[in-house]
Amino acid sequence: MNSSLKSEIIKGSIPPVVTPFKNGKVDLDTYSKLIEFHIIEGSHGVLVNGTSAEPSTLAVTERNQLVDVAIATTNNSIPIVAATGSQSLEETRVLTKYAAKAGVDALLIVTPYYIRPPQRGIIEYYLEATQDIDIPWMIYHIPGRAAVTITIDTIRELKETSPTFVGMKHAVNDLGFVSECLAEFHDFKVFVGLEELSFPELAIGAVGLMNAVGNLRPSILAEMCQAVWDNDLQKGKKLHHELFELNQSVFYDTNPIPIKYMMKRMGILPNNEHRLPMSPATPELEKRLEEVLIRANLI
Repeated sequence: MNSSLKSEIIKGSIPPVVTPFKNGKVDLDTYSKLIEFHIIEGSHGVLVNGTSAEPSTLAVTERNQLVDVAIATTNNSIPIVAATGSQSLEETRVLTKYAAKAGVDALLIVTPYYIRPPQRGIIEYYLEATQDIDIPWMIYHIPGRAAVTITIDTIRELKETSPTFVGMKHAVNDLGFVSECLAEFHDFKVFVGLEELSFPELAIGAVGLMNAVGNLRPSILAEMCQAVWDNDLQKGKKLHHELFELNQSVFYDTNPIPIKYMMKRMGILPNNEHRLPMSPATPELEKRLEEVLIRANLI
């Protein structure tokens, strides 16, 4: 399948699947079951090694193993987007080449975090990282974690220079920037990365969601996308309000600490183990999340 055809199938709810750990090691068997869960629940795709997967605590080999398990488990039934970014260009190249060769459908590459580079450096970084890559790739725009913001000029230059650059995951509270991008760039794919903006961004033209909360209720996020595609904004608005408290609860602590606890409590995940410096939910947070789950009729 060529790049433009692959780009067309990348839409809808594509949740960032969490990484299960067992006694400090990546639990690949449970990860495969999580992928199966998303297929059964109707997710339109899966995102491997997104923020919710705690990729900065994983070795390159572990990130590549997760890609392999996702490909084997989906067996071409739903698209796979692999997040292959790092603060290191060399590491990003290794991850990107591996995922593309393994057969993922698209790539999501985070802006290089911690370094706070200039826009000209970001442009060259992306062009170097995606050189000789023939599948669609997107920017992961998350200023709150990366400490750098992408500008419209940077997107314009990447669009003009890289034929496989197709869009971005937008994880910042800035609807104006999304509107600006959609107004200027034809067929530019925007995925929502901030839960509480899911419906508003879909309503103005985002093509889908890459939301941590999709680990809890995949079907309802797929339903929200379908409602907007059907132009049923009343249904979309209803689902938005139903999800609102759950969406907020994702950020009661650093993602995916609340998500993993709620997944364990709902029986989706055997345990809520993390790798340091991440740490499991405190008893106080557990109680607060329990109340959210009860009000949402999830336990």
